[in-house]
Amino acid sequence: MSAVGHPGVPRRPPRPLRLIRRFPRRGRGAWFGLAIEVIAPLLAAATRWRISGREHLPRQGGVLVASNHLSFADPIAVTLFTLVAGRVPRFFAKAELWETPVVRRVMRSGGHIAVHRGRASALDAFRDGVAAARAGECVVVFPEGGFTERPGQWPDRGKTGLARMALTTGVPVVPLACWGTQELLPVGSRLPRVRPRPTLHLVAGPPVDLSDLVGGRPSASQLREATERIMAAITELLSHARGQDPPTVAEGA
Repeated sequence: MSAVGHPGVPRRPPRPLRLIRRFPRRGRGAWFGLAIEVIAPLLAAATRWRISGREHLPRQGGVLVASNHLSFADPIAVTLFTLVAGRVPRFFAKAELWETPVVRRVMRSGGHIAVHRGRASALDAFRDGVAAARAGECVVVFPEGGFTERPGQWPDRGKTGLARMALTTGVPVVPLACWGTQELLPVGSRLPRVRPRPTLHLVAGPPVDLSDLVGGRPSASQLREATERIMAAITELLSHARGQDPPTVAEGA
């Protein structure tokens, strides 16, 4: 499958520094905003950007962004996408990040959501995510719950937490495919690799249609159906970004 001619893939890459100047400033918080101002120009110098589908992210109102997960660089890349689209992201992140003084300030400043281990704490994080979405925030979730383990780095089976938030709040779920971060910062690598200069592909699609599932308390089957639709949308976008067809279930097993 070729990405050429796909409506979600731009013919000309955007100019990074011009995009950075258009980033929204309000709502970032002092420390999170400072991190963005430092990292974004470095990322622009070290990588190439291929960004498309930003028109699918609503400019206001609650929204959930669902992305595949390949690298520790994914949150940086997804932040780049949401800022280009005019939104400030709020991430779910492991509570351990709040244990480092500087990182803790960045996370608190940015209004990100700490996820502690344990069922009760996970419920608190879910409630915080629902509250953020209902308050009109742009909440980012990696529904796989960790790095992709499927062969070929295709999206794996998603967890149902994102679907539960979506069906509980009724806010749109925008699928996002991220590719190239695994070259910039491979899993297990401590330092980024910028030679050869990696290309970051960030491709979003229209909100996943979950309208027939919203309403009342979602059942287990509804949550699984919603999750499968979200993961299928991400996989399709990634297929266009990579210019490849994903393997069949038998091939990917």
